[in-house]
Amino acid sequence: MAYKVTDKCVNCGTCEPDCPVGAISDAGNARQIDADKCISCGTCASECPAEAIVEA
Repeated sequence: MAYKVTDKCVNCGTCEPDCPVGAISDAGNARQIDADKCISCGTCASECPAEAIVEA
């Protein structure tokens, strides 16, 4: 199951460089995860300091 970014996101960008498939991008005021690219590894969720990334 893919992960998603919730409204807790502060757009710090900590998650983006750790995604092994480049599924995370800047969406203006928050990050977004491309569900088609996401391999559900959970790396982004474990790195997020705001706990804004959850399983979809």
